[in-house]
Amino acid sequence: MTLKNVKSSLDKISKSLANTQDDREFLLKNTREIVILCSRAIISIHKGDLKTAKKNLLGVDLLLTKYRKKATSNLRRYLITSEQEYVEAACLLAVVENKEIPSNEKLKVMEESYVLGLLDCVGELKRMVFDKIRIGETEKALKIFEIMENLYLNLYPFSMYDKVVKEARRKIDVNRILVDDVRGAITEEKRRSELIKALNKLQK
Repeated sequence: MTLKNVKSSLDKISKSLANTQDDREFLLKNTREIVILCSRAIISIHKGDLKTAKKNLLGVDLLLTKYRKKATSNLRRYLITSEQEYVEAACLLAVVENKEIPSNEKLKVMEESYVLGLLDCVGELKRMVFDKIRIGETEKALKIFEIMENLYLNLYPFSMYDKVVKEARRKIDVNRILVDDVRGAITEEKRRSELIKALNKLQK
């Protein structure tokens, strides 16, 4: 009895694992660029510079298309973070442009990435609501809050999939607090606006 078959099998497996490891290192290194581009896109959206935001997101789309070719079935999980950031930025842009939030099929992302990206988008919407309140655009703040709240309500049931979608429950718990905070701020702003209107009437 010899180990001829064992050696032959292990040689093939070794080459396969070496290639997989190289692809893994490539994805870990290069997907950071995607996260950076998404962060820049989100910053541009908050600044109202949608042209730059779209340019960055186009770059992300091209990179993801390229990297998915290296992400074989057992490496797809290394794209979750970058896809998640892409979903967050793309959905925030859709809200600002008053468009339908794109589906996961439209964005070509994994289901887990889509859910996590939407959960992160809730936090960005909170920031946007407060920005609108700060500059006195209460009506726009209300519209964004409505989207924010509905997004949270649609995502809430996914807390039961916490073992499958990592950190889903924690993010949902955080989003509940964010929604409550924004609701309180909007309620206070409406009361303030009504008080100002009442005072103005008295002065006339």
